[in-house]
Amino acid sequence: MDKISPKIVVEYKVFATVVTLTQEKILEDMEITAIEHSIMPLINDADTVKMIINFSNVKFLSSAVLGLLIRISKKIYEKQGQLRLCCIDPKILNVFKITRLDRVFEIYDTQDQAIASFS
Repeated sequence: MDKISPKIVVEYKVFATVVTLTQEKILEDMEITAIEHSIMPLINDADTVKMIINFSNVKFLSSAVLGLLIRISKKIYEKQGQLRLCCIDPKILNVFKITRLDRVFEIYDTQDQAIASFS
């Protein structure tokens, strides 16, 4: 059995923690669970959470990823934190609009814009 390791990069910037998803396709439940297990400790271990999730590499995702984003968002807001999403492919962004999640999440075109929103 292959062990799936999450393909994320975590960068600590002045105003935020940036989590970049590096996989082009996030479709399998095992991948989503692995990403969740990588991101949740970043939230749980922080006193104040200001997180950006960068989707610049992602071209395809399953609807289960949307559920993961909602769980991440809930956990961050429970800690009085803030979450931003950025660099979402136009086709995926359309899914956010159809599901009205573009009204739930603060979404920015670039990572720099997302970082600047915290300052």
